[in-house]
Amino acid sequence: MMASAAEPDKNGVSDGGQAQTGSDGGGAPAGNLSPDPVSPREPAIRAVHRSRRPSTIWLLPLLALIVGGLLLAKTLLDHGPTITVSFADAAGMEAGKTRVKFRDVEIGTVDAIHLTEDGTRVLATVSLAKEAKRFAVDGTLFWIVRPRLAGSGISGLETLMSGVYIGALPGRSHDERLEFEEAETPPASDPGAAGTRFRLQADNIGSLDVGSPVLYRRITAGHVESFKLDSDGRRITMTIFVKSPYDHFVLPNTAFWHASGIDLTMGADGVKVDTQSLATILIGGISFETPADRLGPDSAPPDTAFTLAQNKDEAFRQPDGESILATMRFGQSTRGLTLGAPVDLRGIPVGRVKSIRLERASDGYDPVVEVDIYPERIKEAGAGSLEGLVARGMRAQLRTGSLVTGQLYIGLDFFPDDKTPSTQTPGGTRAIAIATVPSDLEEITRHARSIAAKLDAVPFDAIGQDTHTALASLTTLLGHLDDTVAKTNTSLIPEIAQTTKELRTTLQALHSVTDGDGPLQQDAREAIRELSEAGRSLKTLSDGLERRPESLLRGRSGD
Repeated sequence: MMASAAEPDKNGVSDGGQAQTGSDGGGAPAGNLSPDPVSPREPAIRAVHRSRRPSTIWLLPLLALIVGGLLLAKTLLDHGPTITVSFADAAGMEAGKTRVKFRDVEIGTVDAIHLTEDGTRVLATVSLAKEAKRFAVDGTLFWIVRPRLAGSGISGLETLMSGVYIGALPGRSHDERLEFEEAETPPASDPGAAGTRFRLQADNIGSLDVGSPVLYRRITAGHVESFKLDSDGRRITMTIFVKSPYDHFVLPNTAFWHASGIDLTMGADGVKVDTQSLATILIGGISFETPADRLGPDSAPPDTAFTLAQNKDEAFRQPDGESILATMRFGQSTRGLTLGAPVDLRGIPVGRVKSIRLERASDGYDPVVEVDIYPERIKEAGAGSLEGLVARGMRAQLRTGSLVTGQLYIGLDFFPDDKTPSTQTPGGTRAIAIATVPSDLEEITRHARSIAAKLDAVPFDAIGQDTHTALASLTTLLGHLDDTVAKTNTSLIPEIAQTTKELRTTLQALHSVTDGDGPLQQDAREAIRELSEAGRSLKTLSDGLERRPESLLRGRSGD
């Protein structure tokens, strides 16, 4: 069936005007009109109108993008500040693993670890959580928690299994800070705990450490938080924390002293041993108490500075006031005399040794001791001024304080025979020069040396030789004496016996002559009587001549 020439197809294209071609055109030959064979129809082309709505295939990426944005926004909103902490080393820390904790609650993570340009420190970049924003302020402390033995005990044992972490303690300031230094020592207490902090100044730290207990009447009332050396290097300042309610017992005049170890003293009343607690023996400690004469109604305010004494006696001692410098030149060894040794006046402490040095002397070198003497103590004893005491004969003497340890102290006493005046020390510093006298031991030693020198001068060798010669002569003499005695026994003794017999006869005769009834005694008595009468006559004559001296020429007239 052939389509008509004027009938258009469905595409609006008419095929009726198509010319028939010859064999070259692929059609029937011209003039040979034969029926056209049936051919397939061309496909119909239909115009498609697209929808303006997006395809649902894009909903899934869009949803993922929205969720990611929300998560990113949440992360940014929950993320806290990023800080940098400088450490001495990074032992045990790992980026992305090491945590920052406060009271065992994670508040941040170490993101990166790197060295400083000079390689002396380690910088750790830490991302803090949003709720930990208050840790990025001035005064916050960071430290590495490791196993540690300190005055407060053993800490950080949990890190043996879990690894080290960074401990944090928030500061009290409101000033933002993003760079921090590692704390030298971990804090020993929570800043929010109830109590009061005070400062103690001491010459040395002794056996104290961070965490060492602070005792009140042997009750643990606090602990040592920190300590540091002063800028001038002379003293140490410690911060202690006293818990409530014990902090109310800290008054402005409260005394603090070292309570470390065992206090052993030997005195006239025996041996005394004093300790505070077993903990103070092992790790040291501090005690405080207010003397009865220093009590007051008000407690000491926070951050009050106190002086830490070496012992309780020193802490309870009254203030010394200003001191007077005095010098003493000793002509003997000062071995056993130490800095701080007491200076007492007849048993009452009035000062202490400040320095000991050597100075040139005519016969070598002499020790010169400088002491601080406190006039207030002398005035309390009613002794007057120091210059007046020296003028009255007060002198210094080294004395033995302990026979066990050999320690010396300086004793002041009166020696009126010593008239050495006070002088001025070199350098223009006014100081009283107190003359010295040898110690008792030195005096005994000096006498012993003098005796030894005299004994050395004795010629014991010559004396020995002379003694030997004398003994030889005495032996010879004794031999001669033995011979003489032997001869006496044979010849002399009979003659002595005869002489003794004759002497006895003579004595008997003499006795008979001198007997009271003998003729010699009678004649003697008669002669004495006649002499008495002659004496009376002479007296009568002298009395007459005294009355009548002319009778010597004229003669005696009759009565």
